[in-house]
Amino acid sequence: MINSNRIVPVAKTDLLTLYGNMLVIAGTTIAKVDANDASGVFEITEGSGNMIASEPVSTCDFGEDVTAAVLYFIPGYDYAGFTVNGVAVETSGATVDVNSVNLYTATLADGAVTIAQVGF
Repeated sequence: MINSNRIVPVAKTDLLTLYGNMLVIAGTTIAKVDANDASGVFEITEGSGNMIASEPVSTCDFGEDVTAAVLYFIPGYDYAGFTVNGVAVETSGATVDVNSVNLYTATLADGAVTIAQVGF
């Protein structure tokens, strides 16, 4: 619905879908990944390239068959970080603010995970 100020509110979609659509419009090839359960636990066992988490991330494990990937994500309030092949890794880059609003990337390369905030 357009209001009297001719503003179309974002009311029929969620923030992650909106972010995903903006990435596609910007020309980014991206795949959606789903959590293993309702608590935001992700296990990425295959694939590479750009991915977006379908819900806020609590933890994410990049399995042994994933050697390079970029995961776009919003951290959950219980965000606990990333693992590689089940082993906790200390991430480098940006500090994750667990306000569940900011979009981040977690880039896996050479067994290390680097975090960056998307946007400003």
